[in-house]
Formats: sequence, C-alpha cells, structure tokens
Amino acid sequence: MFLRAITTLFLAHAPLVLSQTLTNPVVWQDHPDLDVFRIGRTFYYSSSTFAYSPGAPVLRSFDLANWEAVTHSVPYLNFSPANNYNLTSNSRAYVKGIWASTLRYRPSTDTFYWLGCIDGGKTHVWSSPGGNARANGGEVPTETWNWTPRPVIDKCYYDAGLFFDDDDSQVYVVYGNTQIRVAQLSVASNGDLREVRNQLVYTSSDMTLEGARMYKRNGEYWIWVTRPADAQFVLRANNPWGPYTRRVLVERIQGPLTSAGYAHQGGIVDTEDGRWFYAGFMDAYPGGRIPVVAPLTWGGDGWPSLVRDSANGWGKTYPIPVATTRKVNVLGPRVDEFRGSKLGPEWEWNHNPDNGKWNSGDGLVLRTATVTGDLFAARNTLTHRIVGPKSRGTFRIDVGAMRDGDRAGAVLFRDRAAYIGLHKTGNTASLVMVNNLNLVEGSWTTSSTGSVVATGPSVTGEIWLRIQADITPAFGTNTGRQAIFSYSTDGRTFTTLGPAFAMSNSWRYFTGYRFGVFNFATKALGGEIKVKSFAMELV
Repeated sequence: MFLRAITTLFLAHAPLVLSQTLTNPVVWQDHPDLDVFRIGRTFYYSSSTFAYSPGAPVLRSFDLANWEAVTHSVPYLNFSPANNYNLTSNSRAYVKGIWASTLRYRPSTDTFYWLGCIDGGKTHVWSSPGGNARANGGEVPTETWNWTPRPVIDKCYYDAGLFFDDDDSQVYVVYGNTQIRVAQLSVASNGDLREVRNQLVYTSSDMTLEGARMYKRNGEYWIWVTRPADAQFVLRANNPWGPYTRRVLVERIQGPLTSAGYAHQGGIVDTEDGRWFYAGFMDAYPGGRIPVVAPLTWGGDGWPSLVRDSANGWGKTYPIPVATTRKVNVLGPRVDEFRGSKLGPEWEWNHNPDNGKWNSGDGLVLRTATVTGDLFAARNTLTHRIVGPKSRGTFRIDVGAMRDGDRAGAVLFRDRAAYIGLHKTGNTASLVMVNNLNLVEGSWTTSSTGSVVATGPSVTGEIWLRIQADITPAFGTNTGRQAIFSYSTDGRTFTTLGPAFAMSNSWRYFTGYRFGVFNFATKALGGEIKVKSFAMELV
C-alpha cells in the first residue's frame, strides 16, 4: 500500500502537463554532442554516452520544448576490444566509446542510420528499418525500433554529421578537426554504406573547428562547426564540395545558466512551417552538458542570426516553437517499478551488462556478476541521469538474498563517486556510507576503492536508499556541489548517513553525475538483490 501511495505522491509532482513555453535548458539532464532533425511533425535528438550501454540515446519531441526518451541506436557496444566494453579481463572503457556521433533518417527505405567513430579508429554503423516513420508524421511505435549493426567503415569519421540530400540517393558525411572533410557514401540494396568519394572542403588556419553537421536550405549547403568550447561557426557553399565561406553564429554568448560554459556544438532544425531553431549544449558540471534551444532568423544576405534576449544573451525562455496536443513522457521526475521485461530507455548500464545476471518484471533482480573489490570494475551497475537543478533519487531494495562478501546499494556514479549501501559479512548486512571512490584522470584506472566513513544498522529485508544531489552548475569554480545520502526502514522517515559529498566539476570525464544501483561480490557469485522501485523527484 505504501508503494502505491508514494508512487501517487511522486507522480503528482511529475511534469504530466507539458510546458507551454520553450524554457532553457530544454532538458536539464546530461545529453551532449547533440544531433537534431525532423521527420514530418516529429523531432529527434541523438547524443553521446561513452562507455554506458545501451548507447546513443534517442529523444523525441513534437514541439522542441518537451522531450522524451524512446530508444537507443546502439543496443549493445559491439566495439573492439570487446573485453573493454564488457568489463572483463581487468579492462574497461570509461571515457571511450560513443562521442559526437550522428543520426539521420532515409525516407526512401524507411531507415534510421546511426554512425559513430569509436576510439579514433573505425566508424561503426547501426540502422533501424521498418518503423513507417515517413507515413506516420515521423512517429515510430516503441515495439518497431529494430536496431541492427551494419558493416564497419574502415575510416574514422571524427565528429561526424550524416546528411541525406533532397532525393536521398546522395548521402554525405561531414567530419574532421580543423580540416573539415566531406565523404560521399553509396547505399547498397541491402542498406549497407560504403564510401565512394572523399574530399577536403575547408581548412581552418586560425582556430580548432569540429563537431560538424551538414544541412541544405534554399539550394545551398551549410556546415555547422564548433570552436570548443565557446563558439559556433557556419560554413556556406553552393554545393557539398565547396568552396565554403565562414561566419560566426555565436561566440561566448551569455546565459541562460550561471556558472556554466557557453552554448556551442549543436545543430539546426526547421519546423513544418519553415522556421528554424539552433540547439546546442552548455558545460554545466557537475551535472554534465545540458541542451539549450533558441530560434534563428535569416538575413537578407542569407546568413542566420540567433534570436537573443534583452541582455543580448541566450534567452531563458522563448515562445514555444510548435503548438501541439501530442503528449510525451517528459524527461524528469518519475517512478519506475520495473514492471516490464525490458528496462525503460532512461536507463543505461556502466558498460555492457551480463544479461544472465539480471531480470526485470516484478521488480529488478540484480544478481552478482563480478567478484571484485572495486565498484568501477563491477558489471551491471545500472545508472539514471540526474535531473537538475536539485533532485533526489530513492531506491527501494530488498537485500534479503545477499551473500557473505556482497556489496550493494545506491551510488552517485562518476569518476569520483560515493555510495550508501550494504556490506554483507557472514549473516549480517551492515549499512554503510562509502566515499572517495576515485579514478585517475586520464588513464581512468582506479586510484581508490573508497573508504567507509559512516555505518548504520544491520538490514535483513527492505531498505530505502536515497541520494539527494545538487547539480546546479558550478563549472569553472571551486565550489563542490553537495550530495546527501540517507536511508529509511519504512519509506517515510529518512536518516542521513555520513558527511555530505562534494562533487567534481571537472569536464575531463565528459559525462555528468548519475544515480545508480549496484550489486557485486567480493568473495563468490550467487547473491542477489531486488530493486522494487526507483523514484526521482525535484527538491
């Protein structure tokens, strides 16, 4: 009865009523390196996930202001060496994997294509055909996403932007760092992609430019490139191969979040009635890189300009781009009771999971998948992006089937981490708060497996574990935003355990902090926990 009551309470605070304005950030969660496009009335958005699996999440919107998660383009990380992405053989892939990838739709074959250069080597390709998106205004039913790996392209399309021209028989990828190149691809009858032409189209002699995306408007070709991490530039030509002329769109533009970076590295998308919008992201650690959107105007000379606020900055709000009655399950506060056999698209594992060690249905069962003393080396840690600016995530967990040596709990997951959980010794599962779990910046090897800084009572059955996190941007400051750990034995009254944990503002791990739940063994496999619910709410 209590779970139903608390579910009702949390859902009462969930954003069931859609925003009627475009409020920045449009999604206060970590969704960087975005690629955005439209099919009919439906907008899509793809972003980076590095070593998290499944990878390359896809968001959907009908108005550019309210977004929901619908699928992942990469259901499992089929990258080499596999041991790195599977967390086996003492190898790992933190800060590797999926970054600055691209997603587009080919109408003539009703196929979504995702491309991404992995670890500076080859470009991986996944596709999902048969969703009937073009006929349905861009909408794809959840059950018809069918992502399948395609043959790898033996070249790194660095920071790639995929583009299908008007008749979609002409396929291009724009990519590169400072030297911007265009590759032309052919599409085989079976849907496989192959490069048929490659040409240098622009060289920047005065700055680093990357994050390329290609578009076509009024018969002209446009390449959008970023100067990391503070400016967006525009290249313009009469054909895909140039020559291109360059102008700046935004450079060190202020707002709409304080103690955050400048909006950059994004793309543009039009509405059905021909208006254009630019979407970028802001470095907003400890929460990550957060998307923002603003309208564009086009001058008499054909060049775009960003619509700014009264202070000549990026607006906090704009009129909603599209008036629609279509609803989405807006990213943000939610309750998950793990009723289905599949996890919702908001969830991602720390690396590829061992699928034989978990199942979902009547709650989420996590069986120990790794024998280790290092949380960063343990498989099957399940993570969820934190919603900002301040929120708390509460896991309701049954720990009765843990075994001697097992460790389980709720973690604030990143390269500098902390958790509240249970350490099972003999027949006793003791509540602990552990901090100072650290990776070495750069090599991402473990420098500390953490220290127990507080202990609580022993637990035999259910426990509620809560992390309250303040991810208000503190990028470029010495302020360590704090997280508080607490527990409850009845789901009503929570007791703080341990000191506040100061989060890192460093950008070098690239992703922001996440809520996570874990279960690993230090002695032998065989134990398990059941996660009965997860609730996230703004505070």
